[in-house]
Amino acid sequence: MPPPQHTATGAAIGVIGGGLMGVGIAVRFALAGHATTVVETNAGRAGGVAAIAAGILDELAEAGLVDGPQRQAALGRLAVSGALADVAAADAVIEAIPEVLEAKHALYAKLEPLLAPGAVIASNTSGFAPDVLSAGLRLPERFLIGHFWNPPHAIPLVEVVPGSATDPAVAQRFAALLTQAGAEAVVLKAAIPGFIGNRLQFAVLREALHIVRSGVATADEVDRVMKASLGRRYGLMGPLEVADLGGLGTFLSIASHLMPDLARDQEPLELLRELVEKGRLGAATGQGFYTWDDARREHLKDVRRQQLAALR
Repeated sequence: MPPPQHTATGAAIGVIGGGLMGVGIAVRFALAGHATTVVETNAGRAGGVAAIAAGILDELAEAGLVDGPQRQAALGRLAVSGALADVAAADAVIEAIPEVLEAKHALYAKLEPLLAPGAVIASNTSGFAPDVLSAGLRLPERFLIGHFWNPPHAIPLVEVVPGSATDPAVAQRFAALLTQAGAEAVVLKAAIPGFIGNRLQFAVLREALHIVRSGVATADEVDRVMKASLGRRYGLMGPLEVADLGGLGTFLSIASHLMPDLARDQEPLELLRELVEKGRLGAATGQGFYTWDDARREHLKDVRRQQLAALR
């Protein structure tokens, strides 16, 4: 991931939502030199924004990706507010509130009249189509989806998804802003459910669930295979690059025999449904496919620190 350019740009960024995603997005822009305001109307969550931001910057500092002065400068560019009016002068506003359509529409109705006509409005949604979100806007041409991946300070991808009314120049301007902040911006030609990343992610998940449910391998064995092979390979090359290098004729032959045997329906979801019905929701409840005790959580933090350090 290219590092953000640590220079003042004069741009103003607004982020609506003070959860982990919203604060992570805000930190990325603040590190890149942008004055960034996080709007969080819940007083309790607003009070925790500074601590979350400091923790993210500490993790980046431990990995050697930022130094002390850069950390302090980023914190100095971050502001927290409970009022939408405090982002009225923003060049771009990223909405990162929960995935409730009515709440998003209500927010946009209050936000749009406050902003200059040239300001970009972006949603961090992973589930709603841009045309559904922008239905009530007066200027839908300045709306798009900017889908950051969690955690946004460590995962550089941002999928920029235009709606049918989005001005292409707006999408390119937002992508340039993301690139300046060290993100990997990919502008889609059009919106499709799941965009690109989630479609790939859930295609893999369906097959992983199918393998576990069939009894061929355990969850741990599936994850070990992924991390020791495709996980490493796909960090270097995408699947279509791999196909080119392996030979398209070879891949056609293998795929012709293998693809008919892959999971193609929703039956593997039964494994997830069984776990959910038992209250085993994953890390949040301490049990999922794995037991999420302190040792596992600390191991995950160590792995993430190592991955961040490798970006230097």
